[in-house]
Parts: sequence; structure tokens; C-alpha cells
Amino acid sequence: MARTDIGIKTIQLTMENRKNPFFLTVLWDAQDIVLVDAGLPGQMELIRAAFQEAGIQFEKLTKILISHQDSDHIGSLPDLVQAFGDRVQVLAHKTAIPYLAGALPLDKSKKLVRTPIKVDVALHDGDILPFAGGIRVVFTPGHTPDHTSFYHIPSKTLIAGDVLRAQDGILQSYSPIYTPDQVTALQSIAKFQVLDLSKIIAYHGGECMDNLQDRLQAILDVGPVENE
Repeated sequence: MARTDIGIKTIQLTMENRKNPFFLTVLWDAQDIVLVDAGLPGQMELIRAAFQEAGIQFEKLTKILISHQDSDHIGSLPDLVQAFGDRVQVLAHKTAIPYLAGALPLDKSKKLVRTPIKVDVALHDGDILPFAGGIRVVFTPGHTPDHTSFYHIPSKTLIAGDVLRAQDGILQSYSPIYTPDQVTALQSIAKFQVLDLSKIIAYHGGECMDNLQDRLQAILDVGPVENE
């Protein structure tokens, strides 16, 4: 794939122990290849294979953005950092840093990360990252205290991580059982209403393109929901 352009692509990781596939996002420009999140532990080769299938040069990876601390999002981060060394930078919201560093226990497991990771760049709400034509940082806590979404400005694509889900291309609300602070999660979702959206990528469910603002409003209208 030529690196003289800018772009974004959703890649799929199929896991035997999950009934629904899990998705990651890759963005690029002439200088950088950016991966958003790092899958479960032991999945670096699965990620490499997904890059290859998408025609993206895995060995040219330069940046890893982290949406939040859950194990299916940071699991292979230590392996990637070890493999790439100082050729890759880790970027995460400032709230995520103590979790990734092993200073605070992870929100779900209540355990410290097995392999602490140094965050090279601390992100803040509203930051515009100069990669792939511009990526806006949107701080979206609720699912976890550090959850962060990323808006790719050129393609009008929102990488929503786990703050939203998808089913058969239809945008769905978060998973209530995995979202301990639903009030804050809904406030985070409301922040998406000011964005010009052509696509939303939910890491559990995939891409959505239809009636996005209507679906967001419907999710907000329902409000907090009972555990499934």
C-alpha cells in the first residue's frame, strides 16, 4: 500500500472464544502508520496477519493509540512495544497512564497490569493529533474512567471503542454489564452529537454508517439500561 496518501481501515480479529468478532483500526499517512488498541494478550501475530490481509505494512507501525485499559484493548501492547522498541510511540489519555504504568489496578479485574507500559504522549480531550490528516481526541469515560474515542477528521469517522456497540451495521448502546458508570457514559455519547459523522467504528460489532445521529439520539433518549 502506498504511503503517499492518508487513510483509515477497520481490521478484524476473529477470536474463537467470542461469538462476535473484535475490530481494531489502522490509520496512515506518508510518515506514520497508527494502530488504535492492541487486542488480547498473545495476539500480536494475529494483528500482523490482519495488517497483511489489509495490505498495510505492519513493520512500518509508528504509533499506537489506546482507547482504554481493558485487557482486550491493551493485551498485546507489551509485545508490540518490545518488538518495535523506540520505533513506536504509545499515546493514551492522561487518565490512563497510572493504569498502564501499574500504579493503579485495572478497573474491571482490580489487578495491576502484568507488564507496565510507559506512555510516550499523554492525550487530553480536544487534542488534534497530526496523523493521517488529523485525529481529534474525544475523552469518553463511563465504560472505564479513562475511555477515549478518536475522530478521524478527513473521513468523518469516529473510532468509538467500547462506548458504543454495533449489530449488523446498526449502532447500539454500550454493554450495561461492562459499563459501571452509565450516567457518565451517556454524557460521553452526547459529545458525539456535535461531530459530522459518516461512519462509527464500534470495536464490538464493527462499522455503522446509517442514521448515525438518529441512533445516537435514540440511545440517549432511552437513558441508563438494566444489565443484560
